[in-house]
Amino acid sequence: ALVLKESGGGSVQPGGSLRLSCAYSGYIANTYSITWFRQAPGTEREGVAGVRGAAQTKYADSVKGRFTVSKDSAKRIVILQMNRLTPEDTGMYYCAAGAHDNSRVLPPLSAEEYTDWGQGTKVTVSS
Repeated sequence: ALVLKESGGGSVQPGGSLRLSCAYSGYIANTYSITWFRQAPGTEREGVAGVRGAAQTKYADSVKGRFTVSKDSAKRIVILQMNRLTPEDTGMYYCAAGAHDNSRVLPPLSAEEYTDWGQGTKVTVSS
């Protein structure tokens, strides 16, 4: 089974930046996607940004142009660089991994399609 561990969360003022890391252990084939999700209190888990294979990425509309997801297979980490943060970005951020068939070029952003999850890291954006 895959083990995923997030780090890098914290508190930041609006307009600031944070860099989250997801370290994974275990075998990940090119058919796997690793995706970041977030969940604010009282809301459903929302797909934020994912990467499939080496570099096929997909972003939620709410973060396009502000967030960047990247994967370093040698270091076995997936990075989520978050810039121009707003209070609406506040929540627990989770990384998740799932295997998807080759017809899926881009990583899906729905939580039901992922089988392995990390424990999460908290992000708070507040003045």
